[in-house]
Amino acid sequence: MTPLVLIPGMMCDARLFEPQIAAFSGRRAVICAPISAHSSVEELAAGILSYAPSRFALLGLSMGGIVAMEILKQAPERVERIALLDTNPLAEQEVVKTRRLPQMMAVREGNLSSVMRDEMKPNYLSDGPRKAAILDLCMDMALELGPHVFLNQSRALMDRPDQSETLRNTDLPALVLCGREDTLCPVSRHELMAELIPDARLEIIEGAGHLPTLEQPENTNAALARWLED
Repeated sequence: MTPLVLIPGMMCDARLFEPQIAAFSGRRAVICAPISAHSSVEELAAGILSYAPSRFALLGLSMGGIVAMEILKQAPERVERIALLDTNPLAEQEVVKTRRLPQMMAVREGNLSSVMRDEMKPNYLSDGPRKAAILDLCMDMALELGPHVFLNQSRALMDRPDQSETLRNTDLPALVLCGREDTLCPVSRHELMAELIPDARLEIIEGAGHLPTLEQPENTNAALARWLED
């Protein structure tokens, strides 16, 4: 079977996809690609392409989806199908860049933990019985990746390109998926992506916010299985 390449979101690692790795790794190679070594989306995408299989299914969540779109732009012939989860195809707005700069300054001063705890992760998830445990996991991932990765990824997001034209030119099986309660990358942004991509399938996961892979893994895996088998 075609290998599956997973790209996690900002300050996340393979643990973001634990339920998906468990569900799909028995039938195909599953590779989780880190996005920590560079400070531009273009370099991050090129880095993944340097070691990815010659052809693969591609799934990215949040910042991982932004990098996945750049991979599709750089090497469309290598992507068999693409899934874009809780992400954004547009360049970063100036108002968001302005908010990002004080976070970067705080992290440089040694306050990564407080930035993640107070300003970012609490806004990611829907209310539910798993929320506290998922937030703890997100904090563990972020602190283990560390300040350098936070700054690299922040710079990459600030300078990212608009990928609307990339999506318009996509001619492969595509899944656009998000949590119904995602406030960071809302449903309207995913409706836009689904309109841009010819024949894309749009799936909205109820009872989930920005991280449906962990918040609603069973429903997310079911949608991913349909996409992989399309």
